[in-house]
Amino acid sequence: MVDRASRGPGRRERADRAAAGSARPVVSRRREVGDVSARSLLMTMLGEYVLPKGTPVWTSALVDALAMFGVEEKSARQSLARTAAEGWLASERMGRRVRWALTPPGRRLLTEGAQRIYDFGSGERPWDGTWLVVLVSVPEAKRDLRHRVRTRLTWAGFGSPEPGVWITPHADREAEALGVLKELGLADDAMSFAATYGAVGSEAAMVARAWDLSEVEDRYEAFIDEFTGLRPADGAAVLHAQTMLVHEWRRFPFLDPQLPSKLLPANWSGAKAADLFHSRHAEWNPVALRRWEELAEGHGER
Repeated sequence: MVDRASRGPGRRERADRAAAGSARPVVSRRREVGDVSARSLLMTMLGEYVLPKGTPVWTSALVDALAMFGVEEKSARQSLARTAAEGWLASERMGRRVRWALTPPGRRLLTEGAQRIYDFGSGERPWDGTWLVVLVSVPEAKRDLRHRVRTRLTWAGFGSPEPGVWITPHADREAEALGVLKELGLADDAMSFAATYGAVGSEAAMVARAWDLSEVEDRYEAFIDEFTGLRPADGAAVLHAQTMLVHEWRRFPFLDPQLPSKLLPANWSGAKAADLFHSRHAEWNPVALRRWEELAEGHGER
């Protein structure tokens, strides 16, 4: 019997895509891709509004912004404290008040994340049929290490059709895979190959074993349904809509391996969802940023 824990990610595990390295503060990606939470919304706001502005933000401004989504003050403050404890934020006390600034690791994390989010789905590169195959064996007893391999390689777009076998049609990600394996101390015993699919079995069946594309497509359809008809009426509503747009879209780089079109089901909804995200983001961004600045500056005057 095949041990499912040693295979590629399952349905629940596909939501747990992480890129946290050993040289960085540790953050749980599971919180970021689960149901809407204070912590995940805070990370979205930091990346979308605080990072571009580059200036500290008062606690009260962040608490009020999170309150727009039904987050209670206690939860908002706890989220700030956790984010600071993970190394992404630093606090500065000004009399009885506190303001927050991104740390250098926090800026790097959010800058890399923003690039991946905004570039995601922006266009398909031509594919010559080459697969990158990585073989890496982790003993069953080292479950934590197996989990870290799975989350890191999945985040990089790899799928696992069989235990210890990781594949991606993006052959240029070999350096990223090597970096992951080096950090985890597995590079010396791992192997990689670049190859085309042979005559045995079915390439489509291999893809189906490595990735649950039906679940990804269901997520895309839900995204399209939620944002297609949304027309916010004022600045506050635009800020809310833009935050939720980015918050929902930032899940997809964790979920979608961005396979070439020939490997995808017919009428794949990912392209439609990407067009919707980029058009809505461009439409709402100026108003959302202006409303955020008004919110932040208003708290600065207190």
